[in-house]
Amino acid sequence: MRSRLLTLPAAAVVCAALAVPAVAQFPVPPSPTSLAPYVPTPQDVVDRMLSLANVTAADVVYDLGCGDGRIVVTAAKKFGARGVGVDFDPDRIKESEANAKAAGVEHLVTFKLQDAMTVDVSPATVVTLYLLSGSNAKLRPILTRQLKPGSRIVSHAFSMGDWTPEKTDLFTDSGGTQRTLYRWITDGTVRN
Repeated sequence: MRSRLLTLPAAAVVCAALAVPAVAQFPVPPSPTSLAPYVPTPQDVVDRMLSLANVTAADVVYDLGCGDGRIVVTAAKKFGARGVGVDFDPDRIKESEANAKAAGVEHLVTFKLQDAMTVDVSPATVVTLYLLSGSNAKLRPILTRQLKPGSRIVSHAFSMGDWTPEKTDLFTDSGGTQRTLYRWITDGTVRN
């Protein structure tokens, strides 16, 4: 019996026929200007990220690469936190703004059409990430330089090089996928 490998287009057709998003099975690499491909974080993972960050109404949550805005919208709706979503895709920003309005939290959140590498995160007390490890490593000196001591950084799935997280959370999400979350707490040390 011969086995055959599916090419990406054939695999996408198979995934479509099975109602499985092709991006979930065969992620497309990010463009050279992107820090990660757009892959939405499942809602139960969003909830766990915000809990790991100990988000409260006193926090300002920045989500770098915010996609459809679900992390800052959830932070506002569930905890009363203020939030800022940053994405370089104008379609994602429009979607985020519509989602904030639908959730009734547009007064608590804003969205910036901007490259995450250039945004000022100094007002943040929490930064959330679902970017690639290399992208997190590029952001690390910016985050540790700009964030006040005691700020929390939570990353879904990807670490920050040799910066050891203060806490790691391993769990199985509601869809049966193994997930890893990392939390760092800034201490005023700039880490390159």
